[in-house]
Amino acid sequence: MAVSAAVEQQENSFKAGPSSRPFSGFERLVAWRYLRSRRKEASISVIAGFSLVGIMLGVAALIIVMAVMNGFRAELFKQILGFNGHVVVQPIDSPLNDYADLAKKFSAVPGVTMALPLVEGETLASGRGGSGTGALVRGIRSEDLTKLKSVSDHIVSGDMVGFAAGQGVLVGSRLARQLGLTVGDQITLTAPDGDVTPFGVNPRVKAYTISGIFEVGMSEYDSSVVFMPLEEAQVFFNAEGIVEKIELFITNPDDVDDLRPKIEEAAGRQIFLTDWRQVNATFFSALQVERNTMFMILTLIVLVAALNIISGLIMLVKDKGSDIAILRTMGATSGAIMRIFFMTGAAIGVVGTLAGVILGVLVCLNIESIRQFFSWISGTVIFNPEVYFLSKLPAQMNIGETISVIVMALTLSFLATIFPAWRASRLDPVQALRYE
Repeated sequence: MAVSAAVEQQENSFKAGPSSRPFSGFERLVAWRYLRSRRKEASISVIAGFSLVGIMLGVAALIIVMAVMNGFRAELFKQILGFNGHVVVQPIDSPLNDYADLAKKFSAVPGVTMALPLVEGETLASGRGGSGTGALVRGIRSEDLTKLKSVSDHIVSGDMVGFAAGQGVLVGSRLARQLGLTVGDQITLTAPDGDVTPFGVNPRVKAYTISGIFEVGMSEYDSSVVFMPLEEAQVFFNAEGIVEKIELFITNPDDVDDLRPKIEEAAGRQIFLTDWRQVNATFFSALQVERNTMFMILTLIVLVAALNIISGLIMLVKDKGSDIAILRTMGATSGAIMRIFFMTGAAIGVVGTLAGVILGVLVCLNIESIRQFFSWISGTVIFNPEVYFLSKLPAQMNIGETISVIVMALTLSFLATIFPAWRASRLDPVQALRYE
């Protein structure tokens, strides 16, 4: 009988004096015996095994998905705010023809690290063989581009010498690859707003030498952006002596509201300010909604596994009816019976949660290698940069979220054991024998 050794230990304890200490060695011993598989209890062991695996996979999936979503958001946040300004200054009453002085005033504001005057415009970029695609031309001063580390530190081919001399442009790596261009080649840009003639407005077409190719790691920028010297961009877009906007980079992007009055005061004129939250509000809100939805969906995996614990324990209680009768006859209280079956079910949840955490952490630490492996096995591109914007699959674990996943899994597991354990504790010896 499964509890023979436990009964002997209980008898010995009775000789020394009854003990009602909760979670005693006797209760732990009986709970452990019930966890061990036996031939006639194969179905119960299978259900317990599926419950453990379900909790493990659910916890691991939650940790991995949350880490990937956090990494995805952090990388996009880093790339977007490292490439674009945190605050955009645009004119209201008159064009920004005093942009050089304004840039110096904004740079002197405490908390502002850079002020970049820019001229932007949509163009058609053409390369070899006449192939073309849309491109965003950003006119910027060479000294400002040097300060923009997200670009200047990620030049993969060529250099900024030609750009600094006003004789070349910088092109994104994916755009250059799409057009079949390399450093030293000519890229032809066509602006819709060109020269005014008696026959109408003719598009402005001009070829520029590629002095360097950059790769910031975000496909949206690598596949569409062309950096041009500011003076040349002003000529190309018929904006001599003025800029379209001034982008400000600040030390802490979350301090935008505190810096707004200081920036407006430094300008000394009417300006219109737009911060990064307004520009990217829809994008980051969509990410947050997707993240919360994935958490709720994957929690169902853990919930289903916890329900399997209930069914497994109910079958175990029915199978151990005679054991319960013997334990109650020997003096075990209903509380002791409840604790025994509670520990039996809780052990499945604890072990499954622990295994899930280990599996989730291992996958998160090697997520990019795993992605490359499955891409190689399937022969397809998993996590396509053209769709997900990033060239690598990021994973950034959050301690608080990981702890919340662990607490959630353990709570569901413990709650699942309460009803079967309570049902076992309510059986008296006569009723317990009838289960046989």
